[in-house]
Amino acid sequence: MSDADGRPADGAPDVPEVVDEVDPRPVLRHERLYDGRIIDLVRDDVDLGDAGVVTREYVDHPGAVAVVALDDEDRVLLLRQYRHPVRAFLWEVPAGLLDVDGEPAADAAARELAEEADVTAESWAVLTDYATTPGSSNEAVRVFLARGVAEVAAADRHARTGEEAGIETRWVPLDEAVARVLDGSLHNPSAVVGVLAAAASRAGGWASLRPADAPWPCRPGA
Repeated sequence: MSDADGRPADGAPDVPEVVDEVDPRPVLRHERLYDGRIIDLVRDDVDLGDAGVVTREYVDHPGAVAVVALDDEDRVLLLRQYRHPVRAFLWEVPAGLLDVDGEPAADAAARELAEEADVTAESWAVLTDYATTPGSSNEAVRVFLARGVAEVAAADRHARTGEEAGIETRWVPLDEAVARVLDGSLHNPSAVVGVLAAAASRAGGWASLRPADAPWPCRPGA
């Protein structure tokens, strides 16, 4: 039992705070099984103490950023892009890899927003962080909220190639985007997480937002 402030009531046992902890276990052996263009496959022998030594194979990923861009009408910017692994065109928020050494996450997010959507933003904040598939990959994504948006001048726009060449953009009311997440129409993880996080933060008066350079202990390589 807890009181109204969340503190244990008299006589009640202490309950650990629900906060993820970065606490690496000792790696006794590390082996790289495959070197890819973006991701690698690795194998670690991990000492779990009393639980013994286990071997785990996982995808080594550089991490990524995603952007929930909102305009003055509370519309969120979504992109339609083909994703070959799932053989589908998905509506997503702008996102990209943290593949520039030493680049701050907020700078990467601004770069991706401009390159993928031809949009800039005046105001940046951290909306939420998440691990995409922690049982099989170390990929971590930081989702930013971007406001005060404007279009990139035509002469300064990025020349998109590959799947990005066919990107379509659409400004969708945030409430509609939430409905599309909940009815199963949207599947991209950063869009799902970002749209729901934006709706929840807006409902709380945006009090949950963190500075754009807030600590990110789960970022790969941190």
